[in-house]
Amino acid sequence: MTDPPSTPPPVRQTRQRAAIAAALAECDEFMSAQQLHELLRQRGNPVGLTTVYRSLQALGEAGEVDLLVNDDGETMYRRCSAHHHHHLVCRDCGRTIEIAGPAVENWADAMAAEHGFTDISHTLELFGRCPACSVS
Repeated sequence: MTDPPSTPPPVRQTRQRAAIAAALAECDEFMSAQQLHELLRQRGNPVGLTTVYRSLQALGEAGEVDLLVNDDGETMYRRCSAHHHHHLVCRDCGRTIEIAGPAVENWADAMAAEHGFTDISHTLELFGRCPACSVS
């Protein structure tokens, strides 16, 4: 008998974590921890960079933020929706669109089944130029 899937523990809410979550909720683009730290500082929220990193890690583990690694290898964060999705990200301005990928999901399930794998997870991010940046 297998154990039921575990749900991540709830993220303990602190003043700093609430400020970080609020800042992320207001932005549609992915942000680095440093960018988020600077935004909070500009808003008068004295949150240390280490606290930002720890909070983002906890929010990521709880499934409350999406993470992606940009072309420079930097981890970027964004408040996410509740459903499984992928991202289409502009390399120039950072504009991000959540996209569904039923064909990707079907392919991943088929590949897992073909090779006897279970409990599959995956990420898929598409990078390009948005219409506004393509014109420039």
